[in-house]
Amino acid sequence: MSRETGGMTIGQPKPDAPEVDIDTFADVMAQGANVVDVREQDEWIEGRIPGVLHIPLGQLGQRLQDIPAQRPVYVVCAVGGRSLMAATALQNQAGIEAVSVAGGTNAWMASGRDVERGV
Repeated sequence: MSRETGGMTIGQPKPDAPEVDIDTFADVMAQGANVVDVREQDEWIEGRIPGVLHIPLGQLGQRLQDIPAQRPVYVVCAVGGRSLMAATALQNQAGIEAVSVAGGTNAWMASGRDVERGV
């Protein structure tokens, strides 16, 4: 199954799509990595990783120009499914080096790391 999201087709990720665990992600975050959160607005308001850029999955293809130039770009969602699909699409269709964060924002929160809330 796949769907069109602002000019990009988001489908099943490749089995070899790049992915990192939450601890590796925390290390690259500490070094200033660029991160895109592809969750919906209501999820974003409920809680997010500090300093990440919010581009809902449905807007990803239309907002490629908003993705920071520094590579790789890390992609996060709630648990890792949407981010893996988004990272695969960014790489395969836009030529952007992207890495999905396994466990996503939920794993970040469960680990006790800082979280931002609200608008």
